[in-house]
Amino acid sequence: MSARLKELYQTEVRRKLQDEFQIKNPMAVPKVEKVVLNMGMGEAISNAKILDVAVEELASITGQKPVVTRAKKSIAAFKLREGVPIGTMVTLRGDKMYEFLDRLINIALPRVRDFRGVPTRSFDGRGNYTLGIRDHLIFAEIDAGKVDTKSKGMNITIVTTAKTDEHARVLLRELGMPFGK
Repeated sequence: MSARLKELYQTEVRRKLQDEFQIKNPMAVPKVEKVVLNMGMGEAISNAKILDVAVEELASITGQKPVVTRAKKSIAAFKLREGVPIGTMVTLRGDKMYEFLDRLINIALPRVRDFRGVPTRSFDGRGNYTLGIRDHLIFAEIDAGKVDTKSKGMNITIVTTAKTDEHARVLLRELGMPFGK
C-alpha cells in the first residue's frame, strides 16, 4: 500500500514549490524528513504502570514500537532521579511517516473540539514545525472506552529539509495542514 500523501507530494507539491521559490535543483526542494511523536508522562515517577499504557497507545497510533525515554538529570523538587523512565517517543520516516501525516491531517485534527486550525507560529526558525496535542483520544486508533486514565497529551514534531519557516509553511499547507488565521 502506497501512501497517498507521498504521491501527492511527488506529483503536485514538489513541482509547485519548485516553481514558486524558483529552485533550479530538484533535490533542493523542501520535503518532510521525519515525524517525531513524544509523550511525556510526569506521573510515571510515582506510577510506572502508566508508562506501559502510554507505550501501548503510542504504538497503536503510529504502528511502530516507541522508545522509553529516561530523565537526563535529577530534580529534587519533582522527586525525579536521573535515569528514571519518564516518557515515550517514536520517530517515523518513509511511508509510515506519510501515512501518519495523512491520518493526522484528514482524520485526527478535524476531531479536535472547537478546531479552528493549527497555529502558524509553532515553527522553530529552521523549518521544523511542532504541534502540541492535549488529548490523544482524537486518534481513531485509540478506543475511548478502554482508556482507564485521563487523556494524555503529546508533541508532534514535523522535521523538514526547508531552510526557512516560510518554505516549510508553504510545504505543509500544500500537503493539507489546516493552519489557522
